[in-house]
Amino acid sequence: MANSTISMTNVLEQPAARTTAPRTAIAGIGGYAGGELARLLLHHPRLRGNAPTLLGRAGEPESTSLHYLEDIHPQLAVAGDQHAHPILPFSWNRITDTGTEVLFLATPHEQSREWVPQAIERGIKVIDLSGAWRLQHHTNRAVYKLKDANADHAAQLQQEAVYGCPELHRDEIRNARLVANPGCYATSILLALAPLLQAELVDLEHGIICDAKSGVSGAGKAPTAKTHFMHAADNLSAYAVFGHRHTGELLEQLHITSDQIQFTPHLLPIPRGILSTIYLRLKTKTEAAAITTVLQNFYQHSPLVRLRNTPHLPEIQHIVRTNFCDLGFALAADGNRLILVSCLDNLLKGASGQAVQNLNLMCGWNEEEGLL
Repeated sequence: MANSTISMTNVLEQPAARTTAPRTAIAGIGGYAGGELARLLLHHPRLRGNAPTLLGRAGEPESTSLHYLEDIHPQLAVAGDQHAHPILPFSWNRITDTGTEVLFLATPHEQSREWVPQAIERGIKVIDLSGAWRLQHHTNRAVYKLKDANADHAAQLQQEAVYGCPELHRDEIRNARLVANPGCYATSILLALAPLLQAELVDLEHGIICDAKSGVSGAGKAPTAKTHFMHAADNLSAYAVFGHRHTGELLEQLHITSDQIQFTPHLLPIPRGILSTIYLRLKTKTEAAAITTVLQNFYQHSPLVRLRNTPHLPEIQHIVRTNFCDLGFALAADGNRLILVSCLDNLLKGASGQAVQNLNLMCGWNEEEGLL
């Protein structure tokens, strides 16, 4: 299995960096994550003059009048050139004819589950932003209610899929054909907990509590009763208690059981950003300096993780519209009770920014290129 352990952030020999940029394509350009992904790729220094192919819905007739990126995401318009990037009807012929080497899927889980095998068969690498390929265990994946046209082939690809958290799996990502981008909540919690669990500092018998809060964009662009302004504004609500689909990612990536962690998400009345507050006990009395050392050692080669110096803690306003994850902690006077705070932008480090970070690794480039 591709993701059997939490890997330390040491740097092994990198594959030779590509001297020419790969041809890329984005399917699912209409959503929030798709728009951010287009923005990042259009401004990536390695991809100048090599804009991604932007794809609309599958099955649209060729006669459908063209839409443009700038119509759906006006913030990406350039002065004097209002319609520079057409959104083309999706077809595999178009993808292969344009020479696409890396396909980003910002599509619903069911669509990604269907399309990934077809892309791999055509020799196209995939970075999938959905939850379709993140989970190795069927019991965890069942929450997505996915169906496979060829169950055996899908099972083989599932084993090959690399969980796309660079700070945990950068060496596997470099050589992957299929990268499953992590969930936004999962990213914030994993980056906080992985160093301490690897150092065997956490008392799992006491359990871990993850209290996480996200802006409304984390629910996607399609409006719902819960994301309607009249519900979300001036409100704070818990949801998916004991049943959020990112829980399986925490169990698999941290190698813990469901009775050792409780993750509860909340909806914040803000557009974007996640703040996760994580409560745990340590096995033995520990000094704050030791916690700092563990975090610094784990993330010494991770340019997109920023550590806040105690007593300063991360805040959403410091990470929104950036590709960073900020981490901080507070240790009780007894040296046993620890609170971790993790902040990131759910559309960037929690989605599109992390996808570009994975592209950089797959191309042998510095993982922060185009993201700072």
